[in-house]
Amino acid sequence: MRTIVSRLIRYQSSLSQIRFVSASGGGRYLSTDSNKIDEPFNVEEAETVHVPPPPTEKLLVLGGNGFVGSHVCKEALDRGLSVSSLCRSGKSSLQESWASKVTWHQGNLLSSDLLKDALDGVTSVISCVGGFGSNSYMYKINGTANINAIRAASEKGVKRFVYISAADFGLANYLLRGYYEGKRAAETELLTRFAYGGIILRPGFIYGTRSVGSMKIPLGVFGSPMEMVLQQAKPLNQLPLVGPLFTPPVNVESVAKVAVRAATDPVFPPGIVDVHGIQRYSQQKSR
Repeated sequence: MRTIVSRLIRYQSSLSQIRFVSASGGGRYLSTDSNKIDEPFNVEEAETVHVPPPPTEKLLVLGGNGFVGSHVCKEALDRGLSVSSLCRSGKSSLQESWASKVTWHQGNLLSSDLLKDALDGVTSVISCVGGFGSNSYMYKINGTANINAIRAASEKGVKRFVYISAADFGLANYLLRGYYEGKRAAETELLTRFAYGGIILRPGFIYGTRSVGSMKIPLGVFGSPMEMVLQQAKPLNQLPLVGPLFTPPVNVESVAKVAVRAATDPVFPPGIVDVHGIQRYSQQKSR
């Protein structure tokens, strides 16, 4: 028993002498002796690594001077994006504060050289380009112009491309053959070139306050009530021939909100979004 006690005493004594040497090798130590005030470690400062901030999303809006395009530009600016726009008229004629925050490029989508310059540094594109006229003109503006933009964006390495297309209206498709054939040709090109980052929005009639010169036309006066009524009549869309005529209108701000989200949200699914999908996505909170 005395031998065991003696060993325990020697063991306890040895513990009080243990020293912990710091990583710096400066000779300072910690002790288990409760009567001794220990000096702090010498800690070497870790090397500072300068990590660059995440790249800024740069959005190019094609046709940003138009009814839908101007709302898209404004929505993107409200979300803190860097926004540029290419349109035939160049700088916007709209006398609104947001217009001065957009970088404006003058050009025609039928001229690929001007388009390539506007695509420098761009991460995503939203095309609002479209128009009416003769069948050949409608195909060129709705089809060829957008196909040129899609190809140029793909070659420049743009990540996502959103195309504002149009819903089918049954018999109206035949009456506006060049318009719809052009739209569908552009859609096909987009889904081929941007299989994982191409989004097509197919709204019906788009309403909102539209500026024509110095006049403001409140299309929502009849567009909003029609949207509310036709939302409840969704089964009528399935009627043969006339069903598409019951496609509900949609607010231009909803279209702009969904377009910007689709262009910047990497988890937004690629493919076609119909008017009901636009309404649904517009009611969700942006990520």
